[in-house]
Amino acid sequence: MPTDGRDEQLRSLLTDALDPALARPAVLGDMLVSLRGAEAEGVGWAERILSGAPDAGALVGDLLYARGLTPENAGPDLAPHVDSWSAPGRDRQEPLLLEHSAFATPQTITEQYDAIVIGSGAGGGMAAQTLAQSGRRVLVVERGDLPRRSDLLTDHLRTPRSGSGLFPHSGPGPDAEVREVMLGDGPWRDVGAGAGLWSNNAMTIGGGTRMYGAQAWRFGPKDLAMASTYGVPEGSSLADWPLTYDELEPYYTRVEQMLGVSGGPSTDPWEGPRSAPLPMGPLGRSPLGNLLGAAAQRLGWGTQPVPLLINTRERAGRSACIRCAQCVGVDCPVGARAGSHNTTLPAALSTGNATLLPAAQASQIHVGPGGRATAVDLVGEHDGTLWRRTIRTELVVLAAGAIESARLLMDSASDRHPGGLGNDTDQVGRHLQGHAYGGAAALFAEQVVDLRGPGVDISTTDHRHGNDGIIGGGILADEFVPTPASTQRELRQSGLLPANAPVGSPTMERAMLRLGKVVGPIQEVTSADSRVQVNPARRDRLGRSIVRLSGSLHAEDLRGRDLLSARAADWLREAGAIDVRPLAPMALPTPPSGGQHQAGTCRMGVDPGTSVVGPDGRVWGHGNIVVADGSTHVTNGGANPVLTIYANALRISEGIVRAG
Repeated sequence: MPTDGRDEQLRSLLTDALDPALARPAVLGDMLVSLRGAEAEGVGWAERILSGAPDAGALVGDLLYARGLTPENAGPDLAPHVDSWSAPGRDRQEPLLLEHSAFATPQTITEQYDAIVIGSGAGGGMAAQTLAQSGRRVLVVERGDLPRRSDLLTDHLRTPRSGSGLFPHSGPGPDAEVREVMLGDGPWRDVGAGAGLWSNNAMTIGGGTRMYGAQAWRFGPKDLAMASTYGVPEGSSLADWPLTYDELEPYYTRVEQMLGVSGGPSTDPWEGPRSAPLPMGPLGRSPLGNLLGAAAQRLGWGTQPVPLLINTRERAGRSACIRCAQCVGVDCPVGARAGSHNTTLPAALSTGNATLLPAAQASQIHVGPGGRATAVDLVGEHDGTLWRRTIRTELVVLAAGAIESARLLMDSASDRHPGGLGNDTDQVGRHLQGHAYGGAAALFAEQVVDLRGPGVDISTTDHRHGNDGIIGGGILADEFVPTPASTQRELRQSGLLPANAPVGSPTMERAMLRLGKVVGPIQEVTSADSRVQVNPARRDRLGRSIVRLSGSLHAEDLRGRDLLSARAADWLREAGAIDVRPLAPMALPTPPSGGQHQAGTCRMGVDPGTSVVGPDGRVWGHGNIVVADGSTHVTNGGANPVLTIYANALRISEGIVRAG
């Protein structure tokens, strides 16, 4: 933490890095306060600024915009945009649909439930609602809690998308355990939860759906049959889903209608038939979206609005989007963005059959005769004291995310199942995949940013498949409205501004309003060596085994990523950008692919020798243990996977209800 002479040295360096008009005592004082807060989390920002590290300028920009855009930190070019690039005031915010008073505590939960759902994100929320509405008594266990909306809206350095390395308010927090990560053939290294290599997925009530961008893409027929479409490349474990698009389509439609998806009409040549249109039309285009739309026409590409789990009109008791600039990575101030915290979880609780327990982890599943689950061990910490409970149950639903769901199955090892539950053939944790992204950033001669959220409004799906010499592909879309901190960071990292550009200078401020970006995720060619394991020789403070992550993207993934980057650059140039910077190529081996789109570790299939769960989501050999999150994905599509998680969880949980 900077003090005394070191504090003055830092103040001098901050002054030199800022535009002179902003280097005022009050601004510098606020930046030093933010720096002290960051240093308390052990990120070493002060040393990097003092040593003139390559990212020192970006760190100074992060400190200037730590709480967003304000009259004090805006120069003449950004001053007119302070209100539009800030969190809506409390008078424009609407109450959350969940409150702490509705949650259980370790002392108030009972000794037995009909079902225990582990995780409260997309899959867990959908399963909880379905099971509770069937009359079952359901306990939902969530590792995270319910962070304050004020923190999620105003602290721009502690969001999942900031790239700051600080602990996000949406979890995991500073008390999170380390994970061990192997890069290539190197040694295992400890990685903290603030680092990208930890492969963070939000840990809060609602999971990632409280913070996500809510892109609601369907996987198409070819996305579910990648091996049949392309063959299996050497070194890959590419396989088809045990489901067809036609089997999944009714559930896609029901989720779109139930939760509310806006967008359409679609020109996607790779999309399967729909049984119903989307229930809401799209939001209007941004200036960049208009330029990209005209450019796509000249290129001969089809475009469509990005499908979003965001209300464009009042619907189901939730407001319409107010077009604020606070969207992805922060809480929606009016609840227009559909997540499990404001849809499925309130619906489950309203039945009187569901109980939600925050700040708790499932540490072991107990099984009895026939491999059937009989109980779940829960553990947590309150005021520095550990508590433990064993809760009996007739059904366990895993929905904690691909890393944590696999971890719990392996942590439930016993003499009868030494590798963990469902892991007799060593399949649990394999095929880890997330999404590698291709894309490009660009500067335009004129302002293309209107700061009206969510920002992502136009896409092309032409490159999802049909790319010569490429396995799969992916969608491309313009980006969400970024925070001021992430905008200045993008300008530096992409090379659109030099690393030593003064923070808050007219040059930087004008560039912040002229920045355009197009990105998209690729179909990843899965590998059995990309995996989650546990190290039982090391335990976290709750007594759980430490997670190990290893593996790399496949060479075909890098080819697909480079293709999307090239197409994104083509699109931006055709739209009139004056300086275009594609994402830099990656080299093998890469870090393990996890993160917020993590999937694949409990692969669905028809052969217990090559999969973890059957088409019904039930773990092989354990008929009352079900997986209902992205872990089941055989492949993860060339688009955001959340709608598929919702739809598959609805299909699986309704199958449980029908089976009785």
